[in-house]
Amino acid sequence: MSARARQLLDLVRLERIEDNIWRGQNEARNGAPLFGGQVLAQALAAASATVDASRPCHSLHGYFLRPGKTDTPVIYLVEPIRNGKSFSTRRIVAIQYGEAIFSMDASFHDREPGLAHQLDMLAVPGPETLVDDRTIGASSEDPDQQWAMRERPFEVRSVYQRGTPATKVTSFPSWIRFLEPVTDDQHLHRYLLAYASDMNLVATARQPHRDTVSRSEVRMASLDHAIWFHHDINVNDWLVYIKESPQGGAGRGFNRGAFYTRDGQRVASTIQEGLMRVVQKTADKA
Repeated sequence: MSARARQLLDLVRLERIEDNIWRGQNEARNGAPLFGGQVLAQALAAASATVDASRPCHSLHGYFLRPGKTDTPVIYLVEPIRNGKSFSTRRIVAIQYGEAIFSMDASFHDREPGLAHQLDMLAVPGPETLVDDRTIGASSEDPDQQWAMRERPFEVRSVYQRGTPATKVTSFPSWIRFLEPVTDDQHLHRYLLAYASDMNLVATARQPHRDTVSRSEVRMASLDHAIWFHHDINVNDWLVYIKESPQGGAGRGFNRGAFYTRDGQRVASTIQEGLMRVVQKTADKA
């Protein structure tokens, strides 16, 4: 049983304060700012609570405006922009201490049939052939490996461990699976995938530079985040999250990712730009 997984399930059960106003509690971060994945998941939960349950979210686009703090709950204000015949749109603002820390637009779509195609999944080893990141981190003195030791609500098995020479590799595939059984509530599976979508995505932009710049020399933070849900999600089974960084520069790294099932169905896509500032060479401006 995973305490962190059970905690995350509690965190996405928001407290209703008033119509379109919700309050969410925070996970402990040992002095670090709020994890962006938590805010994404809770913002999506707040928005979903104002939409008919038969209409799941198909896309969301968010901006991280200020670092969130763990010492006070987050207030989520939901603005119902539109309820159409097949689409609903919501605008969400997350607030702490009277200031917006995050804003997001989310769109919801009735289920309907249509033409289908996808890019094939990258050929990667199956999760059964890999070792959990926390196990590898426990036996390594590499700070990057030890970072993987932190407890998370998902089990993660990375295809390329952080000790692997970078050699300009820009892809970072990992298998993930939620550590507690989840009911068939498709909204809940989307909340949990939203959380997982922010795990190590911003760090993907550092992959090509791992041999020359250590983690302690780079300040990284998510700036924006988008998710498209293509099919129903099942976080009870392994999903491979294939992340890559097509471009980096100007103090920012651009990342994108795709979630695939074991049988190769692409169920979700992500795009994120993040701060990637070399702190030893550039004055801290953020």
